[in-house]
Amino acid sequence: MASTDASDRSRGIALALATVLGPFGAHRFYVGKIGTGLCQLATIGGLGIWWLYDWILVVAGSFRDADDRRVVNWAEGEATPPRLDGETAEKLEMLIDEMYSLREEMGDLGERVDFMERMLASVRQREAIPPGSV
Repeated sequence: MASTDASDRSRGIALALATVLGPFGAHRFYVGKIGTGLCQLATIGGLGIWWLYDWILVVAGSFRDADDRRVVNWAEGEATPPRLDGETAEKLEMLIDEMYSLREEMGDLGERVDFMERMLASVRQREAIPPGSV
């Protein structure tokens, strides 16, 4: 069973190790996977295929440490956001919907102000032209 917790290992360090020393399993040693690190070392990254697969996993944030926790944080020991319970997630979704609604209303208001500015400008332009000069 996979844990939903994030690893305390740095994704940035794992990516650097996978990029530079990946065929030798350095990134696997870093996250505590000594056995598979030795296998990668012996096979030179599974002739590059296993190393490339791991590199893609690290980049995507799906690589896991020895405790089966995802290596997702770019800094070592970085805190992960807490999980939301159902009621809090529902309130957050309502708040986001309200924000989008307000954004639409502000857009409509902006269009109305722009229309009024154009109307006033046309009235001012007509008033600036003396009658009978056209």
